[in-house]
Amino acid sequence: MKKERIAFVGVGRMGANMARNLKDRGYEITAVNDVDTEAAASLAEELGSKHCESLSELTSLADVVFTVVSNDAAMRNIFIDGADNLLQGAEGTTFVNCATVSDQVQKDIDTAAKAIGASTLEGAMASSISQAREGTLFLMIGGEQEIFLKLKPVLDEMSVNLKYIGEIGKAAQVKALVNMVMNINTAALAEGLGLADALDLDLKMICDVFSQTGANSRVLETDSEDMIDRDHEAWFMAEHAAKDSGLAKDLAEKAGLNLPLNNATKAQYDKLTEIGKGQLDKSAISELTFLSRQ
Repeated sequence: MKKERIAFVGVGRMGANMARNLKDRGYEITAVNDVDTEAAASLAEELGSKHCESLSELTSLADVVFTVVSNDAAMRNIFIDGADNLLQGAEGTTFVNCATVSDQVQKDIDTAAKAIGASTLEGAMASSISQAREGTLFLMIGGEQEIFLKLKPVLDEMSVNLKYIGEIGKAAQVKALVNMVMNINTAALAEGLGLADALDLDLKMICDVFSQTGANSRVLETDSEDMIDRDHEAWFMAEHAAKDSGLAKDLAEKAGLNLPLNNATKAQYDKLTEIGKGQLDKSAISELTFLSRQ
């Protein structure tokens, strides 16, 4: 058994599979917590962990706590705003925060943690559920380099490629840029396929042409078939795409920039969410671009 006692807050598909991977690699997963108490209890039983409904109790059982929650509000709630929070009795604990959230919330939580003798790292992820399970995540790390190096053996077990970005907040900024460009590419592909369909062009042929030309992209590889087949099982939810495009919009506004393509992409994902399709995969943006689907 490896020496660090590890706990997880947020055990949806990413968090749960990160925990399973570390368990397989010899780490003790001491405790788990999630707003979905049934899912947390089930994973706790599977891993031989304690299902802690109390966040402060979870902290007391761990040396390292990974958090994988949904947004800024959830992060503030588990660390700062909630009457029961992770920073209670957290002296000496290291928190690795993996959610896609704003740079400011990462900074605020780091400041609060340091005030009570705890430490934080950003562990921004640009990977899928299968990579979480296999320990082949691409992780972008923000925080003090000394803390990163101390925790690197654990992070190496989770990642095929660790990238140290810089001080707290910088990994959040880079992740926002990654998802901004990915979302724009997804929206562009949806429009390209929608127009091709309206012109009665063979969509498989179009994808082959795209793949051999300047229209090629990683999104073409991952999303084109799902767009054509209308298979929108969620790997990355549309409502999360809307949120992340919003994070990039906020960064741009603070920097004095206007990003028309990002703004248009966010508007499309906002619309998808408003019509009740936010929990479908981001590929569902194609439901807005095919005439036959409107």
